[in-house]
This record gives sequence, structure tokens and C-alpha cells, in this order.
Amino acid sequence: MAMSGLVSNRNFGHFICSGILCRGEQAILLHRGERLSVAVVHGNIVKPISVSPNGRQLILLSLHHSDKSHRDYPQQRSKGSFACCSFSSSSPGGWLEAGDKDKIVENRSSAFYKSEEYDITEAKLDSLPSPDENNEAILVERDIPWWQSFPKRWVIVLLCFAAFLLCNMDRVNMSIAILPMSKEFNWNSATVGLIQSSFFWGYLLTQILGGIWADKIGGKLVLGFGVVWWSVATILTPITAKIGLPFLLIMRAFMGIGEGVAMPAMNNLLSKWIPVSERSRSLALVYSGMYLGSVTGLAFSPILIHKFGWPSVFYSFGSLGSIWFALWLRKAYSSPEEDPELSKEEKKLIMGGSISKEPVKVIPWRLILSKAPVWALIISHFCHNWGTFILLTWMPTYYNQVLKFNLTESGLLCVLPWLTMAAFANIGGWIADTLVSRGLSITAVRKIMQSIGFLGPAFFLTQLSYVRTPAMAVLCMACSQGSDAFSQSGLYSNHQDIGPRYAGVLLGLSNTAGVLAGVFGTAATGYILQRGSWDDVFKVSVALYIIGTLVWNLFSTGEKILD
Repeated sequence: MAMSGLVSNRNFGHFICSGILCRGEQAILLHRGERLSVAVVHGNIVKPISVSPNGRQLILLSLHHSDKSHRDYPQQRSKGSFACCSFSSSSPGGWLEAGDKDKIVENRSSAFYKSEEYDITEAKLDSLPSPDENNEAILVERDIPWWQSFPKRWVIVLLCFAAFLLCNMDRVNMSIAILPMSKEFNWNSATVGLIQSSFFWGYLLTQILGGIWADKIGGKLVLGFGVVWWSVATILTPITAKIGLPFLLIMRAFMGIGEGVAMPAMNNLLSKWIPVSERSRSLALVYSGMYLGSVTGLAFSPILIHKFGWPSVFYSFGSLGSIWFALWLRKAYSSPEEDPELSKEEKKLIMGGSISKEPVKVIPWRLILSKAPVWALIISHFCHNWGTFILLTWMPTYYNQVLKFNLTESGLLCVLPWLTMAAFANIGGWIADTLVSRGLSITAVRKIMQSIGFLGPAFFLTQLSYVRTPAMAVLCMACSQGSDAFSQSGLYSNHQDIGPRYAGVLLGLSNTAGVLAGVFGTAATGYILQRGSWDDVFKVSVALYIIGTLVWNLFSTGEKILD
């Protein structure tokens, strides 16, 4: 350990410092920018001793005090200051003796610098002086683990990322398991489409409700409820499938109810926790959890099915929700104001760049629905999700029936487009935040990113009609979904732009339209395939992508229109 400073005096009555001279004392701690200065006062001479706390932990190892009366250690927490221990004295001039050691109790205080909080443990007496010795307070610095100084707002983002990872793992496993299930239960394409779309029946019901609940009671409770609900429904799926088709359809709808609250609740949480300068990248990271969930589900489902049978996919994936929920209860809070461990510097950063934290009591529906940018969001979300959900639910079947891949190959090759999506979502987020920070208007950034998210998939889906090899088909799928991921910095970030206080409700509204696209698109694909071809399926998606591009660029905005 490296000694960072030695403070000596003969009359150490109080040692509480917050950037000013300690009352009646000859030792001071001064906060100067990013540095902490320890100054020792000798008569009229002040001798500063520099201490650099940034990334370090300061520990008061020993205190030799000139008072043998009662000592107490109240905490003092102050933004940008060093909170230390206090020694109250009623009879100055005394000395610590061996019997006084048990009078000093261990206490914990805090120091705040920038957005980090460092714990300081003090009052460890190593030795006691005689009346002829000097009193000493020794400060020593040491490294602290990086996770203790990790910004709390990004802990919330990572937990939301993990929730969305589980969300899509539990959703896409059916797209792989449906192949052996349809053989076992003799389901045709129309029945498969009905099963795939039944998820959206429940998913549709809780979009707006989830947004209202999150805006009124907080995103922590709503998202926690959703994960537990859909995890239980996932575990029960094999049981209901063996009982009968109607029971399976009901259970898939129940699973949709749980997953339906996830996006509005997450949007509410991030609108409270994330400043606008980090909005695109934080949302991109959370949504990339969905893509990586698809990767994980599509990669591991065939392996589990091959070794343990199709029910194992639902049992194993569903059980992971309990682990997440335990972490969520310990670490998550609905808003920065509710988190007792949040540093004052980080709280100031969040509150300065975010929205009013007053809970929403009344939803101004007439005002919301009278705004053209809100309808641009709704229509664009519908157009976007039609193509996205078709790829999500029908891609393994396309690989199996058209490209003649077996079950394992279908699952593994489905991974590549989702990996591309996860990567480009985060790339798009960083590009969008960089453009905003360099002065480009939020409106222009949202329009650019969403245009890529529409026209990219439209172009690459049209190329599927001309490719002749499975490798090129997979490449087109990957490029289509990679460009689609730029939507996370387009329409998916726009709810917090135009109405941050109602972010949950706005996402619930637009995602309701997106879910309707999933219901109709997934079911319609099964119908089209019975009478037409995959080219017809892709043509419908391309047409909707073009309509979405026009509506978005004509009517969307990045400015706040709802207070």
C-alpha cells in the first residue's frame, strides 16, 4: 500500500470536512476539481498534501487523538466531498490510552467523485501514542474492484438487456420445436401458422396496459412481473401441447401476456434512467439482447431437441427466468430517486439530462392521438414488424423447406442474421449518438437511421428471388436483418424523443400496431404458402417497408411534442 498523506496536529477536536476548513481544527480536506487535497495547518503555515482519489479507495488506517472522552462517527455525505469521521470533545487536551481502543467503533462513510461512489472504512487503531507523541491520521489508498464504480444507470440497462435476451430465447424456441412437434401431432402449415400467431393474441392485450402500468406504478414491478409470467408459461408449454391444441393455443397467448409488458416497461425505465446523450446506444444495447436471445435460442434449441427431446427446450429456457428475477429484485429501481445507493453525481447527470420524475396520473389520450408524429410511429411500427416477425417465426421453416437444410442446420444458420442484427444495432446506436453530439438535429438522425432500417431490408429481400445458392440466401437474410437493426436508433428511440413522460404508453400504442402486424403477418404467411410461394411472402413485406419509409420521412420528428 502506498501512503498518500500524513496529517499531524496536537488538538484534533473535529475531523468532518466537506471542502472547507474543519471547525476549530488545524487539519482540512479540500476538494479541487477531480482531486482531493489534504492540508496540514501549522500556525500560520498551510502545507497541502495531494491525494488523488479517482479510481482509488482512501482508508483512514489509524487515528491518534488528544481526547479520551466519548467518540462518535456520524456520516456526512456531500457531493464532490470527502465524508470522514467525527470526534466530539468535551475535555480537550486528553490522550488516548489502551483502555480507549474499544470506545472507537467501525463506521462506513462515502466519498463522491464524478459518478462513482467509494466506500471508506475508518477507525482501525494500530497503535496508541503516549502524551509525548504527536497525533497522527494516516490516509492510505488502494485499488477497488471495477464493478463497485460501474455506473448504476448501465446496471439497469444490462439487466434490461438480460430480460430481453430471455424474452426472445423463450419466444423463438417454438420456431425450432414446431418442426418435430408438427410431425408428432400431425399439424399442417395452417395449424403451424395458428400456433405461431397465438402468442400475439396475449402479446397484443398488454401493450397499452403495460405502458400505463409502467408509467403509473414504475417499470421495475411491471418488467419483473412480465419475466416471471412468461417464464412459467414457457415451462408449461410442453404439458399443454400434449393435452391438446386448444390448451397449447391458450398457453402461448398467456406467454404473450407476459412478454407484452416488457417493451413498454423497459422504455419507461430507460426514459427515467438514461440521459438523452446516451439514449440511442442504451436502447440499441437492450434491443440487441433480443437479437442475441434469438441467436442463443436458435443455436441451442436443436442441440437440446436432438439430445433430450423437444420438451427440454421449454423447461431449460423457462427456468432461467428465476435467476434473472433474483438479481432484478436486488439491483433494480424504477427511478434514480428510489435508489439509495446511487451517487449524487450520477443522479445529477441523470436528472439533468432526463425527464421529470413525477409519476403520471392521467394519460392525455386525445392530445396524444391528435399528433401526426404519433401516428407516424404507429404506422411505421406496423410496417416494420410485419417483415421482422415473419423472419423471426418463419425463417427456420424457409431454410428447411426451400433451402433443404435439416433441423440442426436450420437452427444454426438462423443464428447468422441475428448476430448481424445484434452487431449493427449497437453500431447504429453509437453512430446516432455521435451525430447528435456533433450538432445534427435529432429529427434528421431519426429519419436517416429509420430509412436505412426500412430500405435495407426491402432491397435484400427482393434479391432472394434471384439467388441460386443457399449461401447467398443466408447472406441476403443476414444483410436484411443487419440493416433492419438501424431501426433501434430510429423509430424505437423516438418514443422518448417526442413524449418522454409518456414513453411507456407511446411504445405500448405503436407496438400494439406492431403486434397486429405480427398476428396478421404470421398467420397470413401460412395462408399465402398454401396457395402461393415464398416470393409472394417477401413481396408483401417489401411493399410495407416502402410505405413505412414514406410515412416516416413525411411526418416523424425528433422534437418533444408532449409534456
